[in-house]
Amino acid sequence: MNEDRPRAEPADPLAEALKRHWGFDGFLPLQREAMAAIREGRDSLVVLPTGGGKSLCFQAPALLGEGLAVVVSPLIALMKDQVDGLVANGVPAAFLNSSQPPAERRRVRERLVGGHLRLLYVSPERLAGEGGEGFTELLARVGVRYLAIDEAHCISQWGHAFRPEYRRLGSLREIFPGVSLHGFTATATRRVREDIVEQLGLERPRVLVGSFDRPNLVYRVFRRGDAASQVRRVIERHPGEAGIVYCITRREVESLASRLAAAGFPALPYHAGMDAAERSRNQDAFLGERVGIVVATVAFGMGIDRPDVRFVLHTGSPRSLEHYQQESGRAGRDGLEAECVLLYSAADFVTWRRLLERGDELDDSARRLLADMQRFAGSIRCRHKALVEYFGEEYPSRSCGACDWCLGELERVAEPRVLAQKILSCVLRLRERWGMVQVVDVLRGRDTAKIRDNRHDELSTFGLLDGTPAGELRGYVEQLLDRGLLAHDGDRYPVLKVTEAGRDLLREREGSGDFDLYRQRRPKRPKRAPARGGAAREIVDSWEGVDRDLFDSLRELRRKLAAEREVPPYVIFHDSTLRDMARKRPASREALLTVYGIGEKKAADPGPRFLEAIAAHGEGGPPAPTV
Repeated sequence: MNEDRPRAEPADPLAEALKRHWGFDGFLPLQREAMAAIREGRDSLVVLPTGGGKSLCFQAPALLGEGLAVVVSPLIALMKDQVDGLVANGVPAAFLNSSQPPAERRRVRERLVGGHLRLLYVSPERLAGEGGEGFTELLARVGVRYLAIDEAHCISQWGHAFRPEYRRLGSLREIFPGVSLHGFTATATRRVREDIVEQLGLERPRVLVGSFDRPNLVYRVFRRGDAASQVRRVIERHPGEAGIVYCITRREVESLASRLAAAGFPALPYHAGMDAAERSRNQDAFLGERVGIVVATVAFGMGIDRPDVRFVLHTGSPRSLEHYQQESGRAGRDGLEAECVLLYSAADFVTWRRLLERGDELDDSARRLLADMQRFAGSIRCRHKALVEYFGEEYPSRSCGACDWCLGELERVAEPRVLAQKILSCVLRLRERWGMVQVVDVLRGRDTAKIRDNRHDELSTFGLLDGTPAGELRGYVEQLLDRGLLAHDGDRYPVLKVTEAGRDLLREREGSGDFDLYRQRRPKRPKRAPARGGAAREIVDSWEGVDRDLFDSLRELRRKLAAEREVPPYVIFHDSTLRDMARKRPASREALLTVYGIGEKKAADPGPRFLEAIAAHGEGGPPAPTV
């Protein structure tokens, strides 16, 4: 009779693997499609934002089917952290790179030959011909099922992190014929995507581009004044939380790190000019949660996988929106709320032009990227909308609820039309031969040699806005540029020109239109961004129902276990998992498996240690909330 019963539908093996090893109940957008391309053996290019579950796309399929998955990763620290995380989740994985002693490399090779690995992380150099005699032959003999190239934007000549060794990965198609290739990146414009496909030789790839929006991030842009004071105010909004502070130059890094430490904010510097051992110690201290703040140049980059960074602050503008997206995206990788603050000045773009000229990098493409970044910094509109539209995506909402503009942190200026006419008049009085600095100095009535030598103190617009702070006045000029009433002329030393629309406004012509100008006020404590996303991430966007004291106890336990096991704390559990644990307060292994991010391996170890801590806390704490 049993034969007459209808057969049960086959289980979803990918969903089972996700739950068993990672403790996730569902897929984030495009994850299933990316995994399907790998399982079908079809080449693919996957662009998912930081925090969008990109790594899972090439990790989970390795557990299904025969053969080895090879992952090309750019940084040794990134490889080790990802492999530590995989092993902690019960996934047979390893890495090979130049940092390992010969005995360890031999052990990895033995596991490889013995068929005991599903995932192998390697450097681009090792696959591109510098991995020692017979390495690619060894892989071919073992049987490579697919190749995943992480941080694939590095292969593109238009990418913002050009690496010659990545360019040589185009030979993989010849070395491994019949093996599917898959590129993964968090940041790529259409032009970069097309270049990646060409350079990797992807054949009829499935191109999957997720949303570039990061709804858990609150974006704020300020004109730089007293940078050290502005930085301190941001840090004070995040007591006890992790943050990265980016500076343009090494000198700024050293100076700011010292000033913060002297003011009682423990901060470590990081830049390429430091001794390698010191740089590594500082990075390890940050990743190990022994220090909460790092002040760095962009050298502090792709190897930073700490998911609980609650703020990223730029003390100067990056050189492109691609850089800004990548660097600010290091905040809130765990999907929880975080703040991104940009302090900028027109001088930043002069500095970048000088640095790029010195490195022989200031071509038309670099100038265009700088101009895009300057427009973003100077514009007064929704920051989320501006970012995603730059990357070619339509923004579906009128208000993000998660930036200075949409949170109402900018105030409208009285009589904006009159203010605009004063600025435009000054540009004309200067015969449209001067840049923003001189225009601002004339309007403020500054006594400088340049003003005296050119007799600009005799102009009718001299001192017309003498009570206006310089940063605020530069902001008005940038808004007029953004509205098309002013324009820049010249690349190297751009001067301000009044456009036809600006002349119409001066002449009060019909159709010149009404408009507003805004200035920034000191922000209040950041409001939390509204949760927007799929049901798979519905749990972790707030502190609602979380026992804060228990969360702190669990975090301390995590730190202790990480030190014992010599892994970063986030390899044990992410903050999102600890929050859910402190919300649900599980009392058994079965209950622990209902916590976000806990699979079977972690429920077995270190799960019991956390159950003990929860039980001990419950003996003297408030009654557990219902779930």
